[in-house]
Amino acid sequence: MSTEPDWITTPVTADMLRGSLDLEATAQGLLPHRLPARARRQIPDNQLAMAEAQPSGVRLAFRTRATTIELDALPTKRAYRGFPAPADGVYDLLVDGRLAAQATVPGGNVRTIVDMVTQAAELREGPAGTARFTGLPAGDKNVEIWLPHTEITELIALRTDAPVEPARDSGRRVWLHHGSSISHGSNAAHPTAIWPALAAAQGGVELVNLGFSGSALLDPFTARAMRDTPADLISLKLGINVVNGDVMRLRAFTPAVHGFLDTIREGHPATPLLVVSPILCPVQEDTPGPLAPDLDGGTLRFKATGDPAERAAGRLTLNVVRDELARIVEQRTADDPNLHYLDGRDLYGETDYAELPLPDEVHPDPAGHRRIGENFARLVFGAGGPFATCG
Repeated sequence: MSTEPDWITTPVTADMLRGSLDLEATAQGLLPHRLPARARRQIPDNQLAMAEAQPSGVRLAFRTRATTIELDALPTKRAYRGFPAPADGVYDLLVDGRLAAQATVPGGNVRTIVDMVTQAAELREGPAGTARFTGLPAGDKNVEIWLPHTEITELIALRTDAPVEPARDSGRRVWLHHGSSISHGSNAAHPTAIWPALAAAQGGVELVNLGFSGSALLDPFTARAMRDTPADLISLKLGINVVNGDVMRLRAFTPAVHGFLDTIREGHPATPLLVVSPILCPVQEDTPGPLAPDLDGGTLRFKATGDPAERAAGRLTLNVVRDELARIVEQRTADDPNLHYLDGRDLYGETDYAELPLPDEVHPDPAGHRRIGENFARLVFGAGGPFATCG
């Protein structure tokens, strides 16, 4: 006698997804994107093309009585030549806002980076698989399935042992955040443990995460995407990729920041807008980029390769960037009282580095993500913070 449930298959549709800006129909199903199609046509490199398609912060949200849920998906996993294969990405299932189960999808495609500088890659195709969640509590409940934050994920089918309907509007404020690989979730253990997700949970807001690994570069198409995305709160964590990519000098950086802010303000003229400078990163505090991988001893670390003496000629370091971001915000607040600044070292500074060092000299470990998320929630969503609720 079969013990399989009587499955109900529910199409994955746009009204069931949170945190994505676009959906692409593929041969397999639906691929969530974190940049709209117009922006994607302007992407100049493989790094951002891969990063925006990795669904950091993207989740399915629905109501159901189901106690067993299956999600068929085709992952595209990222690997690096010469390093061990990555662990399978984690799918987090939340019931009424609490983590209740986790699953993985083995197999899938593997995109192997063969050159970390150029991001040249080779793709090996593989089969789709299933994330299966069992033993969920009975009764009506809100369910969210957070997709792996570092795996491109094509959604194929959702199966349940009870009917599903899209989640109701939570009524919570929408927080639109843009940042670099740390905001994307590099080195976090699972998708609801990236620092923006932790801060959003503590702040009681709906997250739209535009953290793009290696790609917070003041791109105009990203600013336009943010301009056109509904949001109640907006934050920008800027500076680290501009420095470690060595993509501009101070002369270009200043107007680029102004332009980025101007574009966002076209669509959000009075929305609370927070500019956050980089967290502490000792290798680039006073040494310009570019950043380069350091494989000494077989462990991947990063090192800055620029000449500190060239700061006088406009080469950027983290300290230079912090000073300039603070100056820009101070200059603009006379006409924009809803613009705010936060020094990233208040989220992760010298004391935090001594306790929770950066394993690869750039990215925090899971405990570091939790520290940053807790500090952000306290300083930004807490009493007196720029995103605190009124009254």
